[in-house]
Amino acid sequence: MMHNVYWKRLRLVALAAAMAGTSAVSLLPVQAAQAQSAATVRALPDFTDLVEQVGPSVVNIRTLEKASSRAANGGGVDEEMLEFFRRFGLPVPNVPRQGPRQQKPQQDEEAQPRGVGSGFVLTSDGFIMTNAHVVEDADEVVVTLTDKREFKARIVGADKRTDVAVVKIEATGLPAVKLGDTGRLKVGEWVMAIGSPFGLENTVTAGIVSAKQRDTGDYLPFIQTDVAINPGNSGGPLINMRGEVVGINSQIYSRSGGFMGISFAIPIDEAVRVSEQLRATGRVSRGRIGVQIDQVSKEVAESLGLPKAQGALVRGVETGSPADKAGVEPGDIIVRFDGKTIEKSADLPRLVGNTKPGSRSTVTVFRRGVNKDLAITIAEIEPEASARKGAEREEKPKGSSAGQSLGLVVSELTAAQKKELKLKGGVRVDAVSDAAARAGLREGDVILGIANSEVGSVKEFEAALAKADRSKTISVLFRRGEWTQFAAIRPSR
Repeated sequence: MMHNVYWKRLRLVALAAAMAGTSAVSLLPVQAAQAQSAATVRALPDFTDLVEQVGPSVVNIRTLEKASSRAANGGGVDEEMLEFFRRFGLPVPNVPRQGPRQQKPQQDEEAQPRGVGSGFVLTSDGFIMTNAHVVEDADEVVVTLTDKREFKARIVGADKRTDVAVVKIEATGLPAVKLGDTGRLKVGEWVMAIGSPFGLENTVTAGIVSAKQRDTGDYLPFIQTDVAINPGNSGGPLINMRGEVVGINSQIYSRSGGFMGISFAIPIDEAVRVSEQLRATGRVSRGRIGVQIDQVSKEVAESLGLPKAQGALVRGVETGSPADKAGVEPGDIIVRFDGKTIEKSADLPRLVGNTKPGSRSTVTVFRRGVNKDLAITIAEIEPEASARKGAEREEKPKGSSAGQSLGLVVSELTAAQKKELKLKGGVRVDAVSDAAARAGLREGDVILGIANSEVGSVKEFEAALAKADRSKTISVLFRRGEWTQFAAIRPSR
């Protein structure tokens, strides 16, 4: 009897233990889910400390212009909207304008509101960074701090190419921002913007970095984000989670005219480089070497024997330019500049532009299967010179139609034309169509080489064309005005 009772108690204990174990095990997934949820909540960004830290460094910028110029620019149209349409190149809509107001003659030149933007304190002694388009054509610039103090600002300098400007107010002890390292910025990283969209001061928006190195300008690889940016945000800071400024909010991409989830910021390292020159001299000095460039396509790389489609294809060389004096030729592929690899053509103008004019650099070109280093002296960028006017056209000699399959009709150069162009040989393009036209050739161009063969006469042109493989891209070296250029003709199949 006692034996049976003992075993019954033992089974009850075992059953209770099993049930307890099952209960404990069943709770584990719930606890894990709760822990995971708590971890997720902790991982979400909290911008409150960043706003308190960086907010006092962000300023509102109002621009004013004389009443007479304002009347010519839109009358009673809302000024914030005018700034928006001006910035993004949109036509001003047909909205009602205010009727003429009765003003005294002495009031005609009073400064009136023109636009609104943002900026941030660069140094504690009053230098403020913003966008060039924010202060462009302004008669007066008014800076408002977060403590509501207002200052009239002096425009130190503005650079339209990068859309960076620096203004100065007479104040000290201002809270300057901390500058970040855009090299450490990662796609998917949280970022925050503070600005004055539509004049609403100290507005905070946030999002993530959508992409880096966006090629939307010659000299700037923009940071793309999904941070809400609207008219008035221009010039405000883009801030990382360490409270550092990594960019200047500058542009949006939109088909409707409003924010559509894509905005662009100027990398702060590029902006600081520009601001230093603006503060020192009031202008930005950029280098140039005098080449026309294009992307290296797979077909062009194959036709020139380049192992990989990278670098900058030299389509033209300006006569007398640094590139011309250094020996750069149309058809070369610039693969390195001062030891830095050129992955895509947009890399070259940035590197050259950031090089001090007058300095000596090394350009590495890929030519006829080998790399060649060329020493080059950087010149300063300047407005393009107008092309020289050609001499009156003389009676054309008999032409050749050997290139008609490519869309080319050529003829011999006269002695006068050779003297005018300072050429020893070549053939003149009399007519262009089809594949040659698609490659960019025009009537009046002078072909100096085709299919990697030098051309001095129509006979040599025909011989080179006869040996060319028509199933592949055919390279053409030609002269147009003062420029020697390169083109790639893709024959129709």
